[in-house]
Order: sequence, then C-alpha cells, then structure tokens
Amino acid sequence: MQLGFVSAILPDLSIDEVISFAADEGFSCVELMCWPPGGSSRRYAGVTHVDVTSLTDEEAARIRDLSRSKGIRISGLGYYPNPLDPDPEHRRVVVDHLKKVIRAAPRLGVTVVNTFIGRDWTKSIDDNWALMKEIWSGIIAEARQQGVKIGIENCPMLFSKDEWPGGKNLAVSPAVWRRLFNEFPDGILGLNFDPSHLVFQHIDYVRAIRDFGKHFVHIHAKDTRIDRDRLYDVGNLGFGWYTPKIPGLGDVNWGQFFSALTDTGYQGAVCVEVEDRAFEGSLEDRKRSLRLSRRYLEQFVG
Repeated sequence: MQLGFVSAILPDLSIDEVISFAADEGFSCVELMCWPPGGSSRRYAGVTHVDVTSLTDEEAARIRDLSRSKGIRISGLGYYPNPLDPDPEHRRVVVDHLKKVIRAAPRLGVTVVNTFIGRDWTKSIDDNWALMKEIWSGIIAEARQQGVKIGIENCPMLFSKDEWPGGKNLAVSPAVWRRLFNEFPDGILGLNFDPSHLVFQHIDYVRAIRDFGKHFVHIHAKDTRIDRDRLYDVGNLGFGWYTPKIPGLGDVNWGQFFSALTDTGYQGAVCVEVEDRAFEGSLEDRKRSLRLSRRYLEQFVG
C-alpha cells in the first residue's frame, strides 16, 4: 500500500507545489483534483490541480516528469459532482466533464478516476435506477475504452437541508454496491472506499472490507467522531451529530481497518482526505493536518 493524500485540502497550492509538498513530507502518492476551473460553492469542491479542459500533450508530459522526478505517484484523478442531478443541463455538463477527466487519466499515466454515482435526492433508489443505468453505461464505456477504472466514493452526500432526504449519491451501502456490481460486472466500476461514511450510518466497515475488498480501486483515509449527546437529542434523522476528523481523532478503529484491508490483498493507494474544521484556520494548519495524519497512519502503511 502507498500512503498519500487528496489534494482538495491544498487549493491555494499549484500542482507543482502539491507534488513537492508530498515528496518533502514523506508521502508516496497524491490524488489530484480535476474540477472545472471557476470554483464551487461546496466545501472541498471546485479545486483544480489538473485542468483537463485545456490539458496539452506538453503539460501532460511535464506533470508525468514532475511526479516521476519527485517519486510521487498520482493515485487517481478526482472529480465529485452529481451525475444524476435532476436538472438535465447540469447533468450533461458534469457528465461531459467527467468523461474529459477519464480521457485525461491515461495521458498522465493514471489508471483510476474517483467520483460519485450521483442521485436525484427527491427520489428513491429504485426510482433513480433507470437513469443511473442510462448515464453510467456511457461513462463506463468511456472508461473501458481509456483503460481506466472508476472509483465510486461511498459518501451519502447528506449534510445539508438541500440534500435531504436522500442525499446526492446512491452508492452508500452494501445493498447498493451489490446491485451496482451486478449491473456492471466487468470490473471497470469499483469502490473508492472511505470508512468514515459507514461509521455514521452504523454499518460495519470491517465486514464491508471483507465482503467488498475485491472491488476496491482506491482508499480514502478519513475519520469521523459521533457526538452521542447530540445524537440522543436529534436522532439519526437530524443533523450535527457526526463530525469529520483526521485519522486517529475519531471513532474508526484503524487497527481493525488495516487488519481487514491487508487480508484482502489490497496493494493500492490510501489517501488521507481532510475535512476536519479544526485544521482549517490557515494553510499551515491544513499542512499540519496532513503531517499528523501521516505520522499516525505510518504504523499501518509502511
């Protein structure tokens, strides 16, 4: 396994600075964000370390040479929109960009693109399924042609009132994963697995690793802390009772996590994803969050 981080936490650094920071701090890889230029209103979204809309052969070669010279592997390209948005025009725009990210990956020597399945949050899973098959058949065909695997992150995207009640991502639980892999069985679609999202759903993440580890193409290392008093007060249908934390500061048992993960034979990237507000005060705080995460996780990923 290789320890890295998700570049979304360093939006103020250029790609050269991100890769140099990774090398200087002892990381082995980095997942580079590929949102369209122009930013986004969502936290940690809209970060563009690789602009796939204007990527020339010269720039692709420069990025490959830079990462090689620094000893940093690009573990994946990341773009996390909602490809099943109920607005057809928005859906078209994000799917078109996702395909551009997929086409950019082999030019950068990258074999994994990470994203969300998406969801119309006002509809049930069953009522989303026909559109999901229509949209994702085309995306998977593009990935197959480019020799790329798709890592679907298992985040419900249910954090605010505008995402209520269903969240903006279908692929949140074992039942849905099983259904997706039955729908698309050729191995192009896989999981970008993040245990923190299972903790607050009260799903056994260790069992999930053992059951679905063969589908893992990428790992996000993020923790979450459950506020039991707040949970008692508002119930699990309320908000504010779970908080993203850096690894080791939440409720994930990382010893059990990596024990199960090593048993699956997983040999890929484990990238720290920082969404911890306690480390958002400055660029130095965010860099410190990555240093602390590396020190903690090095006992499991050496």
